[in-house]
Amino acid sequence: MTDRFDAIIVGAGQAGPPLAGRLTAAGHTVAVVERKHIGGTCVNNGCIPTKTLIASAHAAHLARRGPEYGVDTGVVTVEMARVKARKDGIMLRDRADVESWLEGMDGCTVIRGHARFEDPSTLRVNGQSISAERIFLNVGGRAVVPDIPGLGTVDYLTNVSILELDTIPDHLVIVGGGYIALEFAQMYRRFGADVTVVERGPRLASREDPDVSAAIKDILEGEGVAVVLNADDIRVSRDGERIAVSPRADVAKIVASHLLIAVGRRPNTDDLDLARAGVTTDGRGYITVDDQLRTNIEHIWAMGDCNGRGAFTHTSYNDFEIVAANLLDNDPRRVSDRITTYALFIDPPLGRAGQTVEQVRQSGRKALIGYRPMTRVGRAVEKGETQGFMKVVVDAETHQILGAAILGVGGDEVVHSILDVMSAKASYDTLARTMHIHPTVSELVPTMLQEMTPLN
Repeated sequence: MTDRFDAIIVGAGQAGPPLAGRLTAAGHTVAVVERKHIGGTCVNNGCIPTKTLIASAHAAHLARRGPEYGVDTGVVTVEMARVKARKDGIMLRDRADVESWLEGMDGCTVIRGHARFEDPSTLRVNGQSISAERIFLNVGGRAVVPDIPGLGTVDYLTNVSILELDTIPDHLVIVGGGYIALEFAQMYRRFGADVTVVERGPRLASREDPDVSAAIKDILEGEGVAVVLNADDIRVSRDGERIAVSPRADVAKIVASHLLIAVGRRPNTDDLDLARAGVTTDGRGYITVDDQLRTNIEHIWAMGDCNGRGAFTHTSYNDFEIVAANLLDNDPRRVSDRITTYALFIDPPLGRAGQTVEQVRQSGRKALIGYRPMTRVGRAVEKGETQGFMKVVVDAETHQILGAAILGVGGDEVVHSILDVMSAKASYDTLARTMHIHPTVSELVPTMLQEMTPLN
């Protein structure tokens, strides 16, 4: 016997629960299938727990800097068990809130288990078949475990398992130089661990402009994080009770207590039996979708990390908004209408929107660029946080903003004023002539835009 619903949502991450809310409010019966924890990556092992840990690390860092501000803090110690307990409490409350919302939602049935397709309209969960006229896949992603010689001989951590540590590593080696790796690197250095980052490529945060990557490296090294680049022959082995990591032939092996592998993520699409539904994926396993997130099968959609159209909580939630707008509101919203934007939550943070300067250069278009170091931002000086800079690039002919990078105190918030102007397709002059509040970091954005020069 098959249980029938108007819609099935597979995965209870950022896009799934709000879509269930909209569909049930419109009178549809909905089944939400979740094989592990409701809330997905963000709530359980992504944004919520990691930013909670970052907040504790920032508190420790600021306490150590107390004498710079005329505040005597004495010896600063970090009790990792209490740090973890705080993180767990916040995360579990968040998860419980989403669970209670879904389980109390009229018209919604929560099914715990692993869903696999039987045919394009039918899924099997816990031996029971369920079917629907519409199916939405929101299955997320997981950490990539690379083929590193010797990795299978040691105990290593991923972005999930490292969250369970209740002691501070003596020495943490992190393989990877992307956003997850860098956030954990600074965090654990501030907790008191020795930290070494080992990156295969020539620079950290490789999707950013070279000057941004260099500044990030300076920030981390300034706090005592060791960085090894061009690690093109990484090998791992046991060294007694410890772990030895050899980055490349001309660099001595690094012996550490803990190893974190943070080299990227992959979609959770390999165990859904997508072939039985006829749903196509690309070479990396991401589900192929159109501009409104519909797969090649008309009644199946894919949202969030599994569709390759964004790997952030905000892109996942925006996927929900796009799907709901098209299905329920007669509002033809599209993925291609949104502007790429994200942040790197080291301290100070990086806020990004649109294209990098290098991408603009490669396009061949005439452009203008504005730049301002944080040493020339009064608020940053007053707070004693002058690392980084802000820059923006605009089209020289249309005056539309093409991209921005704000690396500095408040950069993850300041970038939104630029993003909003980009979304409105307004001239950068609109922002340049807007009066901002003093003393803030945002007040220097108009000043920067008034000092544009041609991009070479």
